[in-house]
Amino acid sequence: MAAQTYDVIVIGAGPGGYVAAIRAAQLGLKTAIVERENLGGICLNWGCIPTKALLRSSEVFHLMERAKEFGLSADNISYDLDAVVKRSRGVAKQLSSGIGHLMKKNKITVVMGEATIPAKGKVSVKTDKGTEELTAKNIILATGARARELPGLEGDGDLVWTYRDALVPPRMPKKLLVIGSGAIGIEFASFYNTLGAETTVVEVMDRVLPVEDAEISAFAKKAFVKQGMKIMEKAMVKQLDRGKGKVTAHIEVAGKVEKQEFDTVISAVGIVGNVEGLGLEALGVKIDRTHVVTDEYCRTGVEGLYAIGDIAGAPWLAHKASHEGVMVADLIGGKHAHPVKPESIAGCTYCQPQVASVGYTEAKAKELGYDIKVGRFPFIGNGKAIALGEAEGLVKTVFDAKTGELLGAHMVGAEVTELIQGYVVGRQLETTEEDLMNTVFPHPTLSEMMHESVLDAFDRVIHM
Repeated sequence: MAAQTYDVIVIGAGPGGYVAAIRAAQLGLKTAIVERENLGGICLNWGCIPTKALLRSSEVFHLMERAKEFGLSADNISYDLDAVVKRSRGVAKQLSSGIGHLMKKNKITVVMGEATIPAKGKVSVKTDKGTEELTAKNIILATGARARELPGLEGDGDLVWTYRDALVPPRMPKKLLVIGSGAIGIEFASFYNTLGAETTVVEVMDRVLPVEDAEISAFAKKAFVKQGMKIMEKAMVKQLDRGKGKVTAHIEVAGKVEKQEFDTVISAVGIVGNVEGLGLEALGVKIDRTHVVTDEYCRTGVEGLYAIGDIAGAPWLAHKASHEGVMVADLIGGKHAHPVKPESIAGCTYCQPQVASVGYTEAKAKELGYDIKVGRFPFIGNGKAIALGEAEGLVKTVFDAKTGELLGAHMVGAEVTELIQGYVVGRQLETTEEDLMNTVFPHPTLSEMMHESVLDAFDRVIHM
């Protein structure tokens, strides 16, 4: 059978791959996309979306427990874990099927199977019906990443869970250990802790949410502890002894190892890129610590071969992957392409309280040699936050004292993952403090705290 020829072949249908395919099709390029599991990739099926559905259920449950604060009555509050999970899986399925519709609408050929690249410009796909050969001048790698598993801490689906296991739990944990306090770990810790699990989080770094501004991390930790979580920082799980219905964790803290028993462990210690089995090394692609090395335009150095999203390295975020997908499609289509600026990509963590940030932390700005001005505004000073019953939180901004450039913004509290985009737009437009101070923010809204934080940086804060 003769090889099918396309202008663009995308390998991987996650938020980077499917968006790249749609943009390529919009530009009139004949496009095919190869996916080995589910359209939408990890994000829609086993990551971003289903976790948010779970967290929404725990958030509503938490609000029901607080009913009396709002003058309401709710007795015998409980939850059905199977129903919570079923809703989450339903949301994921709905969105995944929506991607299929988008592929048809844009006349993109979908090939379900395992892809390899036997030679430049060629893709071989092993499908249920045999092997399909495809050719294209341009190939976009968007194969994503998977959970990192450390020796001795591997998931078994029973006592020790990966993120996939935690999304479809066989039971509700009673005593839970979460290894790792990045976004994935702390979100699962927040979900299960809210539903009643006695939760311990172990973090090898000196603070939880270690990529965030230190002040925000400290605020979040205080909230987690108040909710009943046990946080162990500068600690490492050295060994897991798996027994009948229990796991004994050997945890090293300050040079001493202590043993603690749990009935469930969630391992969330980072990710590794899906670079194996594609034939990349033979093509001359450079791989560094399981990620493809690219330039700012996601070019691999092999003519016509690009890599986007998680496989191309940090930040490992769906929206970064999508932007790279559009950029590469534009580049192939002869349009003006806009490279991703990592420091202008927002990070969001959907724990309780939420955490969001963009740009440089206070420490990083100082390290880079900036003379800075820092503004802060607490949720307790905002009328909408108090009315919502969400008065615990903080908005922090970092400016270049010389130019007024917004260097970074860091937030912890209710709905900050929705608020952060205001600062993202500000950075994209190279906004100065004067622009932000002269902007009229609507009242009463949480967004007023963003304004007040800017005012505070320049000694003009009103409500504090």
